[in-house]
Amino acid sequence: MGDVQLSFLEHLEELRKRLFISALAVVLAAIGSYFFIDFIVDLIEAPARGLDFIYISPPELFVAYMRIAVICGLAVASPVFLFQFWKFVKPALDKREQRYLLFALYMGVVFFAIGVGFAYIMVLPLALEFFVRIAAPGIEPLFSFSYYLGFVTSVLLAFGIVYQLPLLVVLLGSLGLVSPPFLRKHRKLVLLVIVLLSAFLTPPDVVSQMMLAGPIMLLYELSILLTALITRKRRKKEQEQEQGFEYEDTDTSD
Repeated sequence: MGDVQLSFLEHLEELRKRLFISALAVVLAAIGSYFFIDFIVDLIEAPARGLDFIYISPPELFVAYMRIAVICGLAVASPVFLFQFWKFVKPALDKREQRYLLFALYMGVVFFAIGVGFAYIMVLPLALEFFVRIAAPGIEPLFSFSYYLGFVTSVLLAFGIVYQLPLLVVLLGSLGLVSPPFLRKHRKLVLLVIVLLSAFLTPPDVVSQMMLAGPIMLLYELSILLTALITRKRRKKEQEQEQGFEYEDTDTSD
């Protein structure tokens, strides 16, 4: 625990300060992102590989641009509000908890970026190509940009969130709440949950769902290996500490 104890009102004031800084960072980042909206739209349209987009109501495109600016603002300002979150909770944590939280924040960003990158490079082009190919003769695929933006956002967000699974498993293993035998025993149940979660998070198409479920199962197996290594290291450290205590007791008795 920190040396300085704050009252309830002081905690509220500290929370208000952190929220204000975070909100200000998001607003400024969103405004800045809007100046690069053409470049960002080009990046969003890239997975569509030359498809044409339309908008079907006067304000639709403007609203879509606002959504893009806000989403980019959240992404750009994420280091700021993650740092504000860290500063707010740090006084209430001991050294061990601080290390775990820093590890979770850092690796959470890394895994989220990996998930988003995989979805952008691999999943979106394949899913869009699948949708275009199923068009019947005489039906031209014309996508509303607003609906396309929602599709892209949902896929990227789903992959970014679900790619946090290895981090969650490793943290639980580090805290001793799960073990490798437990994870292996419930592998089939986890597979079922991943398939259901993929169907819930991704758009209603088999391509996106399978491309989400497949890598997650591989990451789950990787998390089992990492948890086994962490568990083995923790047990070895505990055995060394026990041997050290036994050695000290022997010296005292002599």
